[in-house]
Amino acid sequence: MTTGKLLRMDNVGIMVSDMERMITFFSELGLIVEGRTTVEGEWVDRTIGIGNARCEIAMLATPDGGVRLELSRFITPEAQGDGTPVPVNTLGIRRLMFAVDDLRSVLSRLQQHGAELIGDVTQYRDMYLLCYLNGPEGIMLALAEKLD
Repeated sequence: MTTGKLLRMDNVGIMVSDMERMITFFSELGLIVEGRTTVEGEWVDRTIGIGNARCEIAMLATPDGGVRLELSRFITPEAQGDGTPVPVNTLGIRRLMFAVDDLRSVLSRLQQHGAELIGDVTQYRDMYLLCYLNGPEGIMLALAEKLD
């Protein structure tokens, strides 16, 4: 019997400075808020390696429940960085990709909430419409619409 095996990917954590704006943005995309809380205390400090941490958390899920985003806003200490968008070829986690049923409609709605198209909406063969966009706080997303 093998022990210590991977069971699933639980969620992706995103640090934000404006929780309400980011919940509105991701809700417009179609994610569903599952819950919100604030965490603090010795167990938090020891887990993340930052003393006197206090953090607001919102958990959002895709409609099928298959993927979750954990939005976190540090109350103390103040978050680091300024959320400036970085180029697609910067090392590290660059983007989150979402499958949508009407890319242009979703893109239009997200643009009303601060998203900016990075390049163009393009077509990959006869299979997909694709685009990359910068969302609020420098969060890069990709949208993919499967073509019939």
